[in-house]
Amino acid sequence: MTLTAPARHSRSHQAWHLVRHYLEMVVAMVVGMVVLGPVWHLVWPGLSGHVAAGALVMATDMAIGMGGWMRFRGHSWGAIGVMSASMYLPFVVLLVPFAAGAITGGTLMTAGHVLMLPAMAAAMAYRRHEYLH
Repeated sequence: MTLTAPARHSRSHQAWHLVRHYLEMVVAMVVGMVVLGPVWHLVWPGLSGHVAAGALVMATDMAIGMGGWMRFRGHSWGAIGVMSASMYLPFVVLLVPFAAGAITGGTLMTAGHVLMLPAMAAAMAYRRHEYLH
């Protein structure tokens, strides 16, 4: 009987796997916002008038959608926690200049969403082993 080493995937295959998973998470985040956003507006009709709270609620919607998809795909709670933190971190950081009046609510929301993308990539790099299988 001959034992063989497990097949190793090429770098391009590994890169595609990471990119595909990243895109799946982005889609799950959008689904979370689309599905849960209307619920928040029913529960808290004045939410749109509270930019800081709205940003954190939106991050929560995205984290729930993305976390649900990650759990479905078999990821650990630790990986889901790290990735969920990447949803909040940009908004939490930007709340300081927003509260100081240095940036507008629109800038908070736009920059928070833009900065979330590299934050997610950093979370994937931090737990790369979990995303490569």
